[in-house]
Amino acid sequence: MTLLVPFDASPLASKALEKASTFGDLLDEELVVLTVIPDDAEYARDRGWITEGEPFNPDAIETGIQNRASEIAPEATYRTERVSSDEPTATSTTNVVREIRRLAAEIGASVVFIGSENAGSVIAPQSSVGNPVASDHRYDVYVVREPGGEIDPSELADIDSTIE
Repeated sequence: MTLLVPFDASPLASKALEKASTFGDLLDEELVVLTVIPDDAEYARDRGWITEGEPFNPDAIETGIQNRASEIAPEATYRTERVSSDEPTATSTTNVVREIRRLAAEIGASVVFIGSENAGSVIAPQSSVGNPVASDHRYDVYVVREPGGEIDPSELADIDSTIE
C-alpha cells in the first residue's frame, strides 16, 4: 500500500501531509509526496509560491516546497512533476489534476490524502483539485478540510444530551 499526498505547501495540504505521515508510520506504508508545478506564473502567484513581480522560477519553487514537505514528513519520498499549459482547452488546475491521478495510478496509491476545503462539495471552484481527484474510484480518499489548531468549545456538541 502506498499513500499519496498532493502537496502545494498550503495549510490544508500541510495538515493532510501530517495525517498521511502518521498513517504511514502506523501502517508501515510508503508515503509519496507529489508537487505538480504548471508552467504558469499566475497559478504560482495564486498559491503563494511567488509574490507579485517576483520572477517565475520553477526550480526555486520546487526547492521551497520540498523543504516545507521535508519538515513535515522527512521519511517521505518526494516527487515533483512539471506540466505544460500548452493545451488550449485545459486550465493549469486541470493539468495538475491529471498529473495527480496519473501518478496515483502509476504508483498504485491505495489512499490519496487531499487538503481541500472543497472536496466533496456539490459546488466547487474551478481552481480546486479536490473534487476531481476525489472522484477517482481507483483509490480511497482522505480529505482534510480544516488546517487544525484550537477547537472552539462552543462548536462541540454534548453527545449525551442527544440521547433520551
